[in-house]
Amino acid sequence: MAAGVRHELLTRVFPALRHDLASPVSVIRMAMLMFKRLATVKPADSAAWEERVALVESQVGALATGVRSLRDWELAVTDEGVTRSALVAQCTGLMRAAFELNGIRLHIGEGLAPDEDEQRFPAGAALRYMFLGALSYLHDGAPKLSAVRIEPEGGDVVRFQGTRGASDPTEPADPHRAPRKLAIDGVALQLLAEDLGYFVALDGDTVRLSLARRSNNH
Repeated sequence: MAAGVRHELLTRVFPALRHDLASPVSVIRMAMLMFKRLATVKPADSAAWEERVALVESQVGALATGVRSLRDWELAVTDEGVTRSALVAQCTGLMRAAFELNGIRLHIGEGLAPDEDEQRFPAGAALRYMFLGALSYLHDGAPKLSAVRIEPEGGDVVRFQGTRGASDPTEPADPHRAPRKLAIDGVALQLLAEDLGYFVALDGDTVRLSLARRSNNH
């Protein structure tokens, strides 16, 4: 069952991951068309060639980064961990568009700004699934959700506070978005937390997620 929850969460974030890979490919294709055009210009325009080569190099780098980021979701991969601010920035960045399409705003508290001396928490992949699970729990379960505020608590907790109101979808739902087969309710979120070894507290429209793994798990 926990594997099914993780699959559902990955399905929800897949459109954003796909975009990160498809965008550089599109730019590279356009650059290749320009290369063909430049090849017919005599004498050769060195500056134009250098500009296009630099563009392709940058997009190849972006594509490589996107491919490497797919490993962020593999639980079996040993990673270097993740800071609280980086976790919040990455996961809200992946989910923001989907939430805003449904009129739900994501607000990040000032206390979650990056800090050079931030603590790193191990098992970044598991934490990404937990973070997305908390957001999806509020999205699926809070009627008329209009906003989610994300704040730090103590040194290792993230608090998600849902706000209810008249949510106002900005545009029709994306027809290419992957279908949702499983609602993330309290049972599903707690099951995920137990499987991955984390503590999550649910209190109405508030979710508290501890980033410190339970000592007797994994």
